[in-house]
Amino acid sequence: MSEGASTMPSAPSDDSEPDLARRRMLIAATAAVGAVGVALAATPFVESLEPNATARALGAPVAIDISKLKPRQMVIASWRRRPIFVLRRTEAELKALPTLNGQLKDPLSRQDQQPANLPGWNPIQRSIIPEYLVVVGICTHLGCMPKLHAQIGDPLLGASWPGGYYCPCHGSRYDLAGRVMDGSPAPLNLPVPPHYYKDANTIVTGELSNGTEQSWEPNTW
Repeated sequence: MSEGASTMPSAPSDDSEPDLARRRMLIAATAAVGAVGVALAATPFVESLEPNATARALGAPVAIDISKLKPRQMVIASWRRRPIFVLRRTEAELKALPTLNGQLKDPLSRQDQQPANLPGWNPIQRSIIPEYLVVVGICTHLGCMPKLHAQIGDPLLGASWPGGYYCPCHGSRYDLAGRVMDGSPAPLNLPVPPHYYKDANTIVTGELSNGTEQSWEPNTW
């Protein structure tokens, strides 16, 4: 070594043992992260090949508890992502239904807005058991949800209002059997889905008691 030259420590070789160990650890970690990423990317695709529990349940029959439903009260359930209205009507309301026939577009339920073979079906009351109305709560005009206004002469709807459902979107009106009134933009009655009474406190919506009509659909939702 010549005079005046400084003495510097030599850099560690690329093949030194500490660097090799560190490099191997980094490579292993990178590979592990990559493998996890591939697995996560593949999982949604694999799951999409099989319907999940929610998808399987969309068309499944739904049991509705009516044990606490009092006259003039309504409960709302969900079937096929659609609201199901179950209304308990009074004896006076049932007696008034035939008097409205002249004000309705389809008073005798001749349009296919209900399964053709509902046991005990009454076309004016539109029910199996008279006091309970079961309908799909979607206006047959453009798909809004009608609101229940059961009071006769409701101040919002005028002194001639007989009680029923009113759609706030475009003003369609239905009586307490879900029958559409003349002058409404809606063309059809509210759909009555397939249903049956499992017992005195339970309505099953989405099929008949013999398991049929699970794929039923009305003329319009």
